Amino acid sequence: MFDQLDLDDLRLRPGIKWAQAGPGVLPAWVADMDFAAPEAVRAALLRHTDFTYPAWDERPERNPLREAFAGRMAAWYGVAFDPAHVRLFTELTQALQTVLHVATEPGDAVAMHTPTYPPFLDSVHGMGRRLVPIPLSDNGSGWTFDVDRLAADVVRHEVRALVLVNPHNPTGRVFTRAELTAIAAVAEEHDLVVIADEIHSDLTYDGFKHVPFASLCPHRTVTLYSASKTYNLAGLRCAVVHVGDARVRSGLAKLPSALLGEVSVLSVLATLAAWQQCDDWLAEAKATLSRNRALVAEGLPGGVRHHSPEATYLAWLDCRELELDADPAAFFLERADVLLSSGPDFGSAGFVRLNFATSGPLVEEMLSRMRAAVAAA
Repeated sequence: MFDQLDLDDLRLRPGIKWAQAGPGVLPAWVADMDFAAPEAVRAALLRHTDFTYPAWDERPERNPLREAFAGRMAAWYGVAFDPAHVRLFTELTQALQTVLHVATEPGDAVAMHTPTYPPFLDSVHGMGRRLVPIPLSDNGSGWTFDVDRLAADVVRHEVRALVLVNPHNPTGRVFTRAELTAIAAVAEEHDLVVIADEIHSDLTYDGFKHVPFASLCPHRTVTLYSASKTYNLAGLRCAVVHVGDARVRSGLAKLPSALLGEVSVLSVLATLAAWQQCDDWLAEAKATLSRNRALVAEGLPGGVRHHSPEATYLAWLDCRELELDADPAAFFLERADVLLSSGPDFGSAGFVRLNFATSGPLVEEMLSRMRAAVAAA
């Protein structure tokens, strides 16, 4: 099903992924899939006829996503979340900014693995917080980080909060239980609020296991989650957040009730349908992504290094050996008509991020173009 994509139809899509691609360009940048949203989600939206104020408008405890989210996390990951501590946001970036707003002050230090998702970098800088990088380094077999350096930097910079993106964007790492336990020990010792972005957790590949950070450090973790990446629903704007840290709950309770707005009825219905009716769709999507992941590993141009992601549909490509004069993303756009995400946006010059959530033939065409461009350079 997922390989039956028509290029002409894709080019007519109004979403930013294809709309920003010029004539003849194949887009592999923003983290949207090319797959149509699940049929059960589309059917749920078509069946709905009541667009009045929802039952949870003034009674958030009535929102069905709170119980559904807690139930999903228990069933899928074995972590117990209190539905009373679940809040809804329009997207993860809004949730991140809100938690930083109530848990830190301008000038406070925030630790985060780098490279990382550009809106998160922009949020830390734009809110006047000091970024303390937790650098991910290539040890030859994968991406790793130095927990001793993290512990020292937390003390040196008086870090107040840690943003943990796991599975990691852009490298695709799934941090191990041992790594997460080490981070939890640092968080406990130094009283950190941990904001855990786990939006890609459902897209973990065979051989790897996602461990929710809240299962290790429940009383200081704010877990950010959504159906948007897993089921291609980003434009519906719905994120679900479990606030395990009482200090953050208190800070959120002090905000004006309408300040953050509300998610729409349709976004709630779509998320419920995805979680409750789309296991088969997800299984087929993951099988396709796993196949595409292998195509990327086998088909990259010579001189481009990468480690196959352990989760996500994003490949983080090290192009430094190509010794290009330009940003590699600019090179591949100009020479190959392939639009990739630029490494400097994530904090890493010489890298690009490739989104392989499309049909197999389109992945092969992208890689063929990239190989030809490098060979001709």
